[in-house]
Amino acid sequence: MNEFGRFGDVHVGLGDDYVALAEIRRPPNNFFDRRLIENLAEAFERLDASDACRAIVLASEGRHFCAGANFASRDPIGADDSGRHLYDEAVRLFATRTPVVAAIQGAAIGGGLGLALMPDFRVAAPEARFSANFARLGFHHGFGLSVTLPRLVGQQAAAELLYTGRRIDGERAHALGLCDRLVPLERVRAEAGELAAEIAASAPLAVESIRQTLRGDLSEEIRRATDREKAEQDRLQKTQDFREGTRAMAERRLPDFQGR
Repeated sequence: MNEFGRFGDVHVGLGDDYVALAEIRRPPNNFFDRRLIENLAEAFERLDASDACRAIVLASEGRHFCAGANFASRDPIGADDSGRHLYDEAVRLFATRTPVVAAIQGAAIGGGLGLALMPDFRVAAPEARFSANFARLGFHHGFGLSVTLPRLVGQQAAAELLYTGRRIDGERAHALGLCDRLVPLERVRAEAGELAAEIAASAPLAVESIRQTLRGDLSEEIRRATDREKAEQDRLQKTQDFREGTRAMAERRLPDFQGR
């Protein structure tokens, strides 16, 4: 595989089979922030423009796919000095045209789950863990999960996962439809690459057209959803419950929410 480019902590290689590997390199947890999603969007837009790329494998170095936002950073999910918000970059990512297969070897938690649901397909191991844990932290979910999660698992299962913040393993995720293929841990990346190569072997104009038909105006749906999601996140981050939820997470204990 030849190097295509480095976009911050996202390293991209491109093979002779028209498949790119976009690897997040923030091991072991691969926490995200606005800059990482911006880098992913830039990388995917560049791959969209390349005739040598017809499918992308999105993978992460280390133990986990993406364990969520880095709350130790100054503003992990807010806007930067130019006014660009994390979710503005997420909309860019959803708007890209090349099919994506995610290789999920470990945790996809919170916004990391949102990132995992951006690709067209997910290959996971039984050891993988999925959780929309926002309510357990005392605030609203984000990253377009209002749209993507019900699309995959249905409204009722999505509501249960969002209300409870329950963590599920790869086998349960596969049964729900949250991941498409379940393989042994050591096979996750290879299986994702094989699926991507199958896609890349099809006529690229036809695949792009079919994908557009199936996804419809997904990026605009994500934009509308994240407008509400970020407004509710801003509101709830000012509450005592949010402070208690993040404290409890840091202290590895159950939160004691008071509804204030």
